[in-house]
Amino acid sequence: MLLKVEGVHKSYRQQDWLRKTRHQVLHDIGFEWRKGECLGIIGESGSGKSTLGRLLLGIEKPDSGSITFDGKPVSDRSVRRGAISAVFQDYTSSINPFFTVRQAILEPLRLAGKGDGSFDIGKLLRQVGLNESYLPRYPHELSGGEAQRVCIARAVCSEPQCILLDEAVSSLDGSVQMQVLDLLGKLRTAYGMGYIFITHDIQAAAYLCDRIMIIRGGEIVELVDTEELGHVQSPYAKELLRKVLS
Repeated sequence: MLLKVEGVHKSYRQQDWLRKTRHQVLHDIGFEWRKGECLGIIGESGSGKSTLGRLLLGIEKPDSGSITFDGKPVSDRSVRRGAISAVFQDYTSSINPFFTVRQAILEPLRLAGKGDGSFDIGKLLRQVGLNESYLPRYPHELSGGEAQRVCIARAVCSEPQCILLDEAVSSLDGSVQMQVLDLLGKLRTAYGMGYIFITHDIQAAAYLCDRIMIIRGGEIVELVDTEELGHVQSPYAKELLRKVLS
C-alpha cells in the first residue's frame, strides 16, 4: 500500500472590502508515504500542514494535483474506508457526547457495515491502557488523556493501514504526551500499521517518526530520515532545529 501525493495545490476564496481573491495555502506538494512507516509532517501555525491533512483524508479536494492510495483517489470514500483512519487534536469534540465509550469505539465498524459481535473490544481497551470499566462511560466522564486513548482505540478498531494524527498529542500534558507517544509506538508494532503524524512539535515527531517532512508557507522545505535530522540543508529547517535545541 502506498499513499502518493503529486503536484497538489490548494487555495481558499477570501473577500476583502473591494474584491474577491484567493489565498494560496499549498504549493506543488509531492511526496509518498510508504506502508508501515511513520512520516512526520512538521510546520508552524499557518504552514498548511492541517490543510494537507484534510486533503489526505479526502475531507477536502485539491485545486490541482492528485492524492492516491494504492493507486486509487482518496476522494473516493470506499478507498479510505478501513484503510485510513484519523485522530485529531480536539478529542472533546471528536467523540459524540451522547455515545458511550463502547459506542464510540465501535462506530467505524458500524459505519463500514461490519458486525461487532466477534470484536474483542476489551483487548483493544487494554492495549490503549484502559479497561472494560470504561465501556459504559460518556466523554464528559473522561480525562483528556483517557478521551484521546478512546479516539486512538476507535482509529485502530478497523485495523487500517494508515492513521493520520493531526496534532493528536499537542493539547495533552507533557507526561501524558509521552505515554500516548509510547502507546502509538506499541500499537504500530502490534497491528503492523503506519502513521502520518502532523505536528508543530519537532521533538515529538523525532521520537515517533522514521522520516520528517518540514513545511513552510505551504511548501516542502525538507524531507529527511529522522536519523539525518541534524544534517538538514534549508536555512528554515536549521533555524527550527536551533530553536528546539537551544
